[in-house]
Amino acid sequence: MTSPVPVVALVEGAPPREFALTAEQAATLAAAKAVQVAPGPRAGLWWIRDNGYVGAAAIGGVQVSIRPKTPIDRLLFLLGYSRSLRGWRQEEVHAGEHRDLLPALAHAFARGARRALDRGMLQGYREIEESAQVVRGRIREAEQIRRRYGLPLPMEVRYDEFTVDIAENRLLLAATTRLLCLPGLAEPTRKTLRHVLARLAGVSPLVRGAPLPTWHANRLNIRYHTALRLAELVLRGRSYELDDGTAVRVDGLLFEMWRVFEDFVTVALSEAFQPYGGRSSPQDRLHHLDEDRRVALRPDLVRYAVGPGGIEQPAAVVDAKYKISAGPDGHNGDLYQMLAYCTVLGLSCGHLVYAKGDAEPYRHVVRRAGIEISRHALDLTLPPTELLAAVAELAANITRHDAELVAARSR
Repeated sequence: MTSPVPVVALVEGAPPREFALTAEQAATLAAAKAVQVAPGPRAGLWWIRDNGYVGAAAIGGVQVSIRPKTPIDRLLFLLGYSRSLRGWRQEEVHAGEHRDLLPALAHAFARGARRALDRGMLQGYREIEESAQVVRGRIREAEQIRRRYGLPLPMEVRYDEFTVDIAENRLLLAATTRLLCLPGLAEPTRKTLRHVLARLAGVSPLVRGAPLPTWHANRLNIRYHTALRLAELVLRGRSYELDDGTAVRVDGLLFEMWRVFEDFVTVALSEAFQPYGGRSSPQDRLHHLDEDRRVALRPDLVRYAVGPGGIEQPAAVVDAKYKISAGPDGHNGDLYQMLAYCTVLGLSCGHLVYAKGDAEPYRHVVRRAGIEISRHALDLTLPPTELLAAVAELAANITRHDAELVAARSR
């Protein structure tokens, strides 16, 4: 008789909870770094809390579930928006009654994929390269010489074939297959996924370890858009093995919330800055702290505008912070980092954007430097339209305040 699989159920940001695990299981969890593990009050008990991830995964024989503090439907919006820009519509993504990320994502994908396939599978042209006995399309002359040494048959050819075996359908198949292999899904969701799998007959599976096929949004595949973006989320959280030599396999869907928040802020703010001209550069890598260019800086977002001399120059710098650091220093490290950005970029003001609840709005004026560092907060529990309106208001405030500050100091 096999022993039951230990279950570690956590809530993002909550205090640590006590779980009974073997020393080997605790060591495996600690090595995977998906959670924080500390010794408990006695042997066999361990204090465990989240480590910035949300989702579910099987790690070294332990089933780990981390529920996000952000409502599930809002989290799905954040996850998808940063990947799809303005094409992500919240009304198409339903999490059902699920409170955990994995079942909710599976439910939303199954529903979206079934709806996408209701009118039949999408077909398109796919480039095929193969050896053939007859000429079809174009002969690959270099390959013919290299492989056949002058023999006329078989011929190396390249041609376009109108088929269902295209990137869009292959992504749906890969995501469906992956979800069916994961535990914790409701039976209605599994039933829908099996229905989707049957509808994708004739589509070839992805090659394990190969990059995901690319697709481009257009009017022909518009009914696939939501399902494809959800499929990319499923496949982005694929199984992986640690690269530090530790023999630990993590199988599930885990997302780093700081990265989700950072991606959303940079994409949404870049769009919100567009009416004010200039250009936005996410994860800007052009700048260094020192003259020898040994210490690279990478602010989350730098907005550039054309200056009085017709030369493009930095106009605003923004860094997204999902959680402030714990301990007596609070968010001091974030302020020091932003001060370095402003100094190097020659800006009078920098902006830190937090998730509401992690920091309150405030404006710091740096002594003897004349640099202001503004803290802003976004409420992630707002409905998507209101959240994007808040981002638009933030972009307007940043643009107006920075312009007023520059004007005041030039007088």
